[in-house]
Amino acid sequence: MSIAIKVLVVDDEAQIRKFLRSSFSGTEYKVIEAEDGQSALRAAATELPDLVLLDLGLPDMDGIDVAKQIREWSQVPIIVLTARGHEDDKVEALDAGADDYLTKPFSVKELEARIRVMLRRNIASTTTDPIIEFGDCKLDLGARLVYKKGEELRLTPIEYKLLAFMAKNADKVVTHKMLLADVWGPGYDFEVQYLRVHMKNLRHKLEDVPADPQFILTEAGVGYRLVTTQN
Repeated sequence: MSIAIKVLVVDDEAQIRKFLRSSFSGTEYKVIEAEDGQSALRAAATELPDLVLLDLGLPDMDGIDVAKQIREWSQVPIIVLTARGHEDDKVEALDAGADDYLTKPFSVKELEARIRVMLRRNIASTTTDPIIEFGDCKLDLGARLVYKKGEELRLTPIEYKLLAFMAKNADKVVTHKMLLADVWGPGYDFEVQYLRVHMKNLRHKLEDVPADPQFILTEAGVGYRLVTTQN
């Protein structure tokens, strides 16, 4: 018998919890439910779920704070499911430790695809393999080398840092703030134009069709995502 994948659903709406429980019925997922933030934190600590689906609008505390507290001790994948569609809310949730974000109403098929990506990334992150591949490109973090179609690419130091940071967080959204802080350091939080210029150059080196990127995707108003896995 296969071991069920435990998914903690945190939502104060009973209908949403019932909908997800029904959607996952008969699948490999076992749903654990929490209707508020405190219940979610207790369930995360006692049940040790494989993934958390988190609403932001909870009755006792903001979902942002739930994500922050979970991140103090766990790297469990967190996907935010919420009615808040503003870019600022999305950025705040991701900066707080969420790995992905879907606004309500959402497609169950899309949610399941994102869950599969998060679970694959979580398994892969436990390995020590420094080689990350996407399409015909390969990044060797140990040797600090990048290849496309077997040929070594010449990246600038900034381009390499950007790619390495996204690769270490592959298939997750990384915000402008995260990238700016990692590559340029404090004081550059709002210099998004720096990112756009270097990302454009990076795409020209890595993508077959830079205007229609397949790997370095833009999350409008939020940041970028390096896609290394197929749904």
